[in-house]
Amino acid sequence: MRVVVTGLVATYPVGGVAWDYLQYVQGFAALGCDVWYLEDTGGWMYDPDAQTFTSDVAANVRYVADALAALALPAKFAVRAPDGTLHGMDDAALARVCAGTDLFLNLSGSCWLREPYRAARRKAYVDTDPGYSQARIAAVDAGTADEDTRFSVDLIRRHDVFFTLGEEIGRPGCLIPTCGLDWHPTRPPIVAANWPVRAAPEGAFTTVMSWKIQPHPPIIDGRSYGGKEPEFERILHLPSRTSETLEVALAGPAPRDRIAGAGWRVRDAHAVSRTLDAYRGYLLASRGELSVAKNVYAATRSGWFSTRTAAYLACGKPAVVQETGFSAHVAPGPGLHPFTTADDALAGLAAIRGDYGRACEHARALAEEAFAADRICARLLADTGC
Repeated sequence: MRVVVTGLVATYPVGGVAWDYLQYVQGFAALGCDVWYLEDTGGWMYDPDAQTFTSDVAANVRYVADALAALALPAKFAVRAPDGTLHGMDDAALARVCAGTDLFLNLSGSCWLREPYRAARRKAYVDTDPGYSQARIAAVDAGTADEDTRFSVDLIRRHDVFFTLGEEIGRPGCLIPTCGLDWHPTRPPIVAANWPVRAAPEGAFTTVMSWKIQPHPPIIDGRSYGGKEPEFERILHLPSRTSETLEVALAGPAPRDRIAGAGWRVRDAHAVSRTLDAYRGYLLASRGELSVAKNVYAATRSGWFSTRTAAYLACGKPAVVQETGFSAHVAPGPGLHPFTTADDALAGLAAIRGDYGRACEHARALAEEAFAADRICARLLADTGC
């Protein structure tokens, strides 16, 4: 069985992104699949040192190669630069790989579906941003979409099977439309061996987040939804109401002084997640996670669950995270406390403090049960008919 996994590891060369996509590669490899990693977005790539996008992708390609090596994965990858140049292999070799591919897994819809890629037996789109994908499709159907959105939606519809991290999509109570597509629920895969359990009872409750990264908010049924910034307002003053130390590592144009003034410890997200090891180390040094979800995930009751939170759980770190409807699928317990209000979040923190050891044990067990990469990847293969 051959699988091509796409992603954004070179496009955004930071540890959190690399973990998100490469654990799919690990999961399929654990099943005995012949796995290749492909990145072809058609766009420029981010330079975290200069904090801007660039057409010079040499460092980004090295980042992919180094990340694969760090995870003991074969250097079986291709990254296409904005000028069309392919790195890692030549076009003819990539075409041969795709011609023998059983599953082309287009994570986040990140990859252009060029003609050679379409030779794969089954092409699956994985919606990692529930609400955004469907809003684009709805805009095209309504005749209100711009050219870029029409291109994006045409790409989505060229796939054979559709998955979403919004496990509530298509169920009563979820406000995200299916747009006529059959969305199979899936979850972020976690390879437990990547995440050692390390006690940090004196650490802070932390999280890593980007602030208002979407230039255009999704509009669903006439309502405009936001990112994390409106949801963070709900817990902005939480530090004054708990004895726990609360910390947030931020990327993007966040009001850092205002957040720090409310009692949060503020870190730079790029600094704590520059590499795979840096990101993992940040999680391991934490007492647990406290985090909001994007407004569109929570307000629509999408059922989305964060890959980052799954990694915290795998490290044995209890999590207090905003409810999106995920609790219908990932059962809360001592190590996982969904919240809707600030009072709910305080109650979750208090419960964890009441029996921290039990919360840590439950967190790890939940990660192994609900997010095991081999089982999630096996389900992806089964649902695509591979």
